[in-house]
Amino acid sequence: MEDIIKEEEIDGIVGTILADYKGGKNIDNTDIFSKPDKKEVRDIIHNLFRIMFPGYYKDKNYKIYNLKNSLAVTIEDIFYHLNKQVMLALDFCKLRGVMTEDERKAESYRICREFFNKLPFVRECVETDLLAAFDGDPAAGCLEEIVLAYPGLYAGTVYRIAHELYLLNVPVLPRLMTEYAHSQTGIDIHPGASIDKYFFIDHGTGIVIGETAVIGQNVKIYQGVTLGALSTRGGQKLSGKKRHPTIKDNVTIYAGASILGGDTVIGENSVIGGNTFITSSIPADTRVSIKNPEMDIRTNDNKHKHEEVKQSDEWYYMI
Repeated sequence: MEDIIKEEEIDGIVGTILADYKGGKNIDNTDIFSKPDKKEVRDIIHNLFRIMFPGYYKDKNYKIYNLKNSLAVTIEDIFYHLNKQVMLALDFCKLRGVMTEDERKAESYRICREFFNKLPFVRECVETDLLAAFDGDPAAGCLEEIVLAYPGLYAGTVYRIAHELYLLNVPVLPRLMTEYAHSQTGIDIHPGASIDKYFFIDHGTGIVIGETAVIGQNVKIYQGVTLGALSTRGGQKLSGKKRHPTIKDNVTIYAGASILGGDTVIGENSVIGGNTFITSSIPADTRVSIKNPEMDIRTNDNKHKHEEVKQSDEWYYMI
C-alpha cells in the first residue's frame, strides 16, 4: 500500500470539491479579502488593552517607555486597523443595505471616531469592575492580581469594548470580540447585553449572558450561571425581542443557576442560590434556594446513612 496519494487522485478530489463550490451554498463564498479578519480583530483587542490598562499591556518593543508617544502610536495603529475592519463589515453584511464605497469610508471613520471618544467611559466601567472584584473576592491578594489573572475581568473588559461597537451598529465585529474572549475564558457574554457598573464575575467558567439581558449595578455572578431565553424555537422571528432576563441592582447569583425569559425580573438585593432554575420574576429583597437535598452516605461496612443537607434559615424562598 502506497503512503503517498497519487497526483491524479489529488486532481480528482480537487475537481470534486471545486464542482461542489458551484452548488450555491452560503458557505461557498471564497472572496477572503472582503470580510473581517478574525486575527486582526484579536490584535485590535490586544492593543486596546494597552489603552485600558496602561503599564500592564505596554509594548515591550519600546526600549524607552514614554506614555504620550506610545499612546499616540497605539491609537493611530488601532484606528487604522479598526477602520479597515469596520469598512469590511459594512461592505459584506447584507443587514446594512447597499452602501457606496465613499459612504462606507465616511461611516466607518465616524464610527471609529465615536468609539474612541467612548473609551474614557469604558475605562470608568472597567475600573468599577476591578473594584467590585477586589471587594467581592477574599482570595484576591491585590488589584494587580485581578488585572493580570482574573478571567472575569478580562471577559468583562472585552465585552465593554465590544458593546460600544454594538451600540454603533457595527456588524459582526462585536461578536468576534466577545467570542474570542469566550474561547479564552469560558465566559460567553453577548455584546448586546446591557451591563451596568461594578459587575463582578467570580471564577466564571460556563457563564452565558444573552443578547437582551439587562444587568444592574453591583451584581455578582458565579460560574455556570445562564441568563438565557426560555425558547428559541421562533428563530429569526424573535430577533429584536426581549428574550433574556433583567437582573436588578445588588443581586448575587450563585453557581449553576439558570434564569430564563425576557419577562423574568430578579428584584433588587436578591440572592439566587446555586443550581436553581428560574422562569418567573423574583421580588426584591428575596433569597431563593432549591429544596434541601438529601445525601446518601455509605460507610466502609456498607451501612447507609441518609442525611439532609441543612441550609441557613435565611433561605426562605424555596422553589
